[in-house]
Amino acid sequence: MARFFGRYEHSLDDKGRLILPAKFRPQFEHGGFISQYLDGCLALWTPEDFDTQMASMKDGEGAGREERNVARVWAAGTQEVEIDKRSGRMAIASYLREFADLTGDVLVHGAMDRVELWNPQRWEEKVRPSETALVEG
Repeated sequence: MARFFGRYEHSLDDKGRLILPAKFRPQFEHGGFISQYLDGCLALWTPEDFDTQMASMKDGEGAGREERNVARVWAAGTQEVEIDKRSGRMAIASYLREFADLTGDVLVHGAMDRVELWNPQRWEEKVRPSETALVEG
């Protein structure tokens, strides 16, 4: 399993491409998968961790219609990506940028087994409030 930690700030270019932090690039030398993810962010998975996530989604399909629909939406909202070896850039499909409201600045952070891409304002609204639990805990 890949391990990702740290926080970086990057920007989308005019063509919807994002530079992946150099620290994360070695894990994606064979490409990766970007998917819609919880709380309105995007998740970038290595091929191996994507297979694990996909198996988890497939296992949940038998539970009922809602689980099947979640698996369908997740699969439809996933894009295979290549990371440019020279520049470290990857293109993000417009429907994924729209889902995560990525228009300019992007917060790129390690989330243990994946890399998450966030609109910084959405991060402040949805995630930052939980920081107090860590600080005060």
